[in-house]
Amino acid sequence: MSIDSATTVTDADRAAVAALPQRVVAAWAAHDATAFAGVFASDGTLILPGLFLKGRDKIGAYMDQAFAGPYKGTRVTGQPFDVKFLSTDVALMLTEGGVLLPGETDVADGRAIRASWLATKVNGQWHLAAYQNTPRDTA
Repeated sequence: MSIDSATTVTDADRAAVAALPQRVVAAWAAHDATAFAGVFASDGTLILPGLFLKGRDKIGAYMDQAFAGPYKGTRVTGQPFDVKFLSTDVALMLTEGGVLLPGETDVADGRAIRASWLATKVNGQWHLAAYQNTPRDTA
């Protein structure tokens, strides 16, 4: 279900939602856990295979450790392939991407993911209320 976006959703809102993945990409490139967590609403959730985190503090703490450990030297990519506004202040975006290891220009098939991003507008700012990803390909 989506709303009549021609009359109720602004171009600025569309651009802000579409920019969320690039904010994540930029924070990841800088290995900036605070900026990464800042993309999320204060009570936002991050769900990855085997992981559930709720709240900016927990997301930031996890990413701080991950950037020093398994994600050290990596980059991330993600491109939207579908965006639906469910109301004037809630949007659902689907992306495809994944983690790039040092020197890689394309995501390896085994690390490719599809993700859902539930974005919400609070006090004029768009943030992630929930993010979840899953492997793109099945074994």
